[in-house]
Amino acid sequence: METVKELLRTEADGTLSFGDYTLEEKTKLSDFEWQGNLYKVKTFREITKLERDGMFVYESEPGTAVFDFKASANEVSFQVSGTGDAQITLELEADSEYEVYLEDKDTGDVRTNLSGKLSVSVELSPDRCERIRVVKKES
Repeated sequence: METVKELLRTEADGTLSFGDYTLEEKTKLSDFEWQGNLYKVKTFREITKLERDGMFVYESEPGTAVFDFKASANEVSFQVSGTGDAQITLELEADSEYEVYLEDKDTGDVRTNLSGKLSVSVELSPDRCERIRVVKKES
């Protein structure tokens, strides 16, 4: 599967793609302007991290390649590839409940902590992407 050699790019459908888990050394791209926000990505084989306006958005350990990333007030969705098991952490609304879908299969509900972090473990491979969707549950 491809990685994002530009480190961070916009797609024709209005989503973001970022990350290159094949890099041996930490590489970053700052001040990427998109939809009125400034994005920063740090990526290499050990970690991929995305920030928006200096705030945490996404992190994976080890590094990953993320495609078609989009986030709204109630949902985050993207496709991800990498090597082996990955821990993915997203910044969402604090102390809220979310449904997590892997390849459209409901894996159950997860509650964010007081800082709004939600973590998902997923088994990845470089030859295919896993689709992840996180949807906020109605209160």
